[in-house]
Amino acid sequence: MGRITEIKFNSRYPSVDDLRTRAKQRMPKFAFEYLDGGCNEDVNLHKNTSHIREVELQPKYLDNYGSANLKTEIFGHTYDAPFGIAPVGLQGLMWPNSADLLAKAAADHNIPFILSTVSTSSIERISELTEGKAWFQLYHPADNSVRDDIIERAEAAGCPVLVLLCDVPTFGFRPRDIRNGLSMPPKMTTNNIVQILGKPKWAMQTLKYGQPNFETLRPYMPKGLNLKDLGHFMNQTFSKRMTEDKIAAIRDKWKGKLVLKGVATELDTEKAIALGLDGIIVSNHGGRQLDAGESTIKPLSRIAQKYGDKITVMMDSGMRSGPDVARTLASGAVFTFMGRSFMYGVGALGKKGGNHTISMLKTQLQQLMEQVGCEEVAALPDFLKQN
Repeated sequence: MGRITEIKFNSRYPSVDDLRTRAKQRMPKFAFEYLDGGCNEDVNLHKNTSHIREVELQPKYLDNYGSANLKTEIFGHTYDAPFGIAPVGLQGLMWPNSADLLAKAAADHNIPFILSTVSTSSIERISELTEGKAWFQLYHPADNSVRDDIIERAEAAGCPVLVLLCDVPTFGFRPRDIRNGLSMPPKMTTNNIVQILGKPKWAMQTLKYGQPNFETLRPYMPKGLNLKDLGHFMNQTFSKRMTEDKIAAIRDKWKGKLVLKGVATELDTEKAIALGLDGIIVSNHGGRQLDAGESTIKPLSRIAQKYGDKITVMMDSGMRSGPDVARTLASGAVFTFMGRSFMYGVGALGKKGGNHTISMLKTQLQQLMEQVGCEEVAALPDFLKQN
């Protein structure tokens, strides 16, 4: 694995917004809208980012300042930046082979990549690409024997951190996906076929890498399963609501670091601490599950202030830039994750998109830290403007 130390990115796309615009041009409409959309009226999708950007930092221009160091230690490993790649379902549908591309880029840059149970690459393949450094996010199976087998595979693959998802007790109501007839694979309506024909690069890459599938779940699928019936299989396979009993059983089995993703309240944080979890990721699933809930930065600030000394507090949902990462860290998170930003990167630039997006975000964050006079990531809360 070649570590990347020199930061370079394509100057034609110096922001996530630029990547999003280019990705929209290259992806079929149904695939882009699955990536880009929230749920219901997209209220929380937009609040996530706008509320992060209400956070203000205060520079210390006259202090004797050294240089900015992005390295961040978490769970015994020192990463080269305080952000990682969040788990994203159906990655290969949005851009072919994107899970592999992003996992490799994350490993090269020494940042964490989290593989979703419902992504389109297997635990074993991602472990190979990352030399056993990838984290794994578990959708809780209805069958405990399937749960145990997946956990054992993650352990055998060397995953250092198991992430339990708690914010999908139901599938989100997403009007775009309903209109587009999105399933796995997408329904080949006349409209969808026209969309695919209009995106030849996406179509050729899909032919090269094959029709996307839930590779981690393949061993548990009935033999001869028609992919048109995959949605029914998914509904039967997962018991979507996470409970304290389910977490306790996994805590007994999993000897590595255990993290709960989707925490949005102080009450659930207290339960996570009582259950012996090592960390939480404050998240609202990128605004894709509960439009009537809070944006992520609001509970993060309260949770970090009250429980930051008892459990490792991280956050995803809403960050689209290096300054957004800095605002979130200044608000109390010790680490951050982004999903859409990296998917826009591969949608825009293909195999170069992961390296580009990581390098761009590192450059943006480094510039901000040097501007305000912050030498270490852990010191960013010292620069938070108090209301």
